[in-house]
Amino acid sequence: MAKSKTKILIVEDESLLLDLYTTKLEQSGYQVVKASDGAAGLSLAQIEKPNLILLDILMPKVDGYEMLKKIKNNAKTKKLPVIIFSNLSQKDEIEKGLKLGANDYIIKTSVTPTELAQRVKDYLR
Repeated sequence: MAKSKTKILIVEDESLLLDLYTTKLEQSGYQVVKASDGAAGLSLAQIEKPNLILLDILMPKVDGYEMLKKIKNNAKTKKLPVIIFSNLSQKDEIEKGLKLGANDYIIKTSVTPTELAQRVKDYLR
């Protein structure tokens, strides 16, 4: 079981998915902080210092790649682990995300919320 102080920031613009993943991760014992665009996600990353960030790519205001660049270029947030969680499944998109500093890249359509929670748990071990 996850420690209650393990904090995950989910940055996702689709509210249905955001709620679904939030519910699943909270049921798994995590504290979840949510942002629906990259700009909000950036400020929450700095304020909350989550143990892990689940980051969508296609979002309004600041997209996931831009947010990832800013996280990795900021002394306060550059060590935060980031898992890109996107429907973009092209090899070049995945490579771009990993090159920018993401720790992992999960394709949304290839995992259920339960599998996502398990991947998060495995990653945080």
